[in-house]
Amino acid sequence: RRPRASFNPSRASTNPDRPAGAGGHNMRDRATIRRLNMYRQRERRNNYGKLVRPLEFQSTVAPGTIARVEPNIKWFGNTRVIKQSCLQRFQEEMKTVMKDPYRVVMKQSKLPLSLLHDRIKPHNSKVHILDTETFGTTFGPKSQRKRPNLLASDMQSLMENAVTETSNYKQDKDRDLVTEDTGVRVEVQEEIYKKGQSKRIWGELYKVIDSSDVIVQVLDARDPMGTRSPHVEAYLKKEKPWKHLIFVLNKCDLVPTWVTRRWVAVLSQEYPTLAFHASLTNSFGKGAFIQLLRQFGKLHVDKKQISVGFIGYPNVGKSSIINTLRSKKVCSVAPIAGETKVWQYITLMRRIFLIDCPGVVYPSGDSETDIVLKGVVQVEKIKSPEDHIATVLDRAKPEYIRKTYKIESWENAEDFLKKLALQTGKLLKGGEPDLHTVSRMVLNDWQRGRIPFFVKPPNVEQESQPTEAASDVTIGLSQSE
Repeated sequence: RRPRASFNPSRASTNPDRPAGAGGHNMRDRATIRRLNMYRQRERRNNYGKLVRPLEFQSTVAPGTIARVEPNIKWFGNTRVIKQSCLQRFQEEMKTVMKDPYRVVMKQSKLPLSLLHDRIKPHNSKVHILDTETFGTTFGPKSQRKRPNLLASDMQSLMENAVTETSNYKQDKDRDLVTEDTGVRVEVQEEIYKKGQSKRIWGELYKVIDSSDVIVQVLDARDPMGTRSPHVEAYLKKEKPWKHLIFVLNKCDLVPTWVTRRWVAVLSQEYPTLAFHASLTNSFGKGAFIQLLRQFGKLHVDKKQISVGFIGYPNVGKSSIINTLRSKKVCSVAPIAGETKVWQYITLMRRIFLIDCPGVVYPSGDSETDIVLKGVVQVEKIKSPEDHIATVLDRAKPEYIRKTYKIESWENAEDFLKKLALQTGKLLKGGEPDLHTVSRMVLNDWQRGRIPFFVKPPNVEQESQPTEAASDVTIGLSQSE
């Protein structure tokens, strides 16, 4: 009789002694295989239904058996205690670290630190006031507090709070305002303006968020605040605070250098921010970006690899950044919105993987014109593109329009379109100007950066802004990394 081998020569994935094949370090380790085998096993019972062999994670003691505590001295030793002052100092240090975007908690504690947080949430902070502090203990003769916690201590501070709230109020954004019925009905918004808001797209976004260790939110340098997703940032801060979030200002070649520098300084107060120009031949910020990803990889030495997910509005350049990092075309790109349909994994190096995500738009109450000018909608699918030209002429400076289209003066948007149609030869039968086609041309030029435009950073002094001509607005960054 041949003796039984000490190891199983099978090559099955459930065998912990299988030889290493083409999978290499990506194969399951011994602990993972044992855990999966434990999940797959079944208990054995005899013909009478009596349990013969239980599962490994089930107790062998019959139900109803009297048990006793294990006689171990660790149950009766001294416990670790901490003073209230030390606990308060620990809370303050943790708050400081969590608020600083450039500091990372290297080793998370296994203790339930969430119990140290305040249980009263901001949305229901006024609900339990009388339960914790009654009127008698606060204002009566038996009051135990020297000063009541009030939002306003006097009429002056109350008036200042009212003025602040009034200045932040916008009547056009108030959806609860009761308006007089004049018989005019607002037309139902077209489905084209709801692109990037479907359940499928949001499902792709949450797949990327769940699978990523580092999340990169790509912003348009021309309008960084308009292409941010506060909903996603609040979700990450509340539900997944252990994930790293960074900002990347893409298309910085379309704005002046001082605008990019100022926006990086403003956004860096919240999250780490990098300026980037996506290009296979003439990129900017590639070396700094890869160095930052390597630093995140060193922070997670306990993991075999880390995943970096790219999220943001449609047509902000997420796929172009991935192609720039790989120095070749690995993701399909196009100057129109909605080119990326599903998420996809791309290998950057041995321990760093990139995840491309479709563009997601959070419904923020923007008008149809704002949605079009942000590049969310494809211009070819807009029914009346001439309705958005007036806003383009208002946002862009007249000298930039003159230099781009060689038109010296115009009275209104319709007059501008007529002159542009005559200049470019876009005419209908009878010599009538084709306003529809010309409007599409202008909107395409806007979305692709041919019309110089940018949103000014906050708190910008007029004397610090350099006076640049229209020819210097579109800056080509020659630095290649």
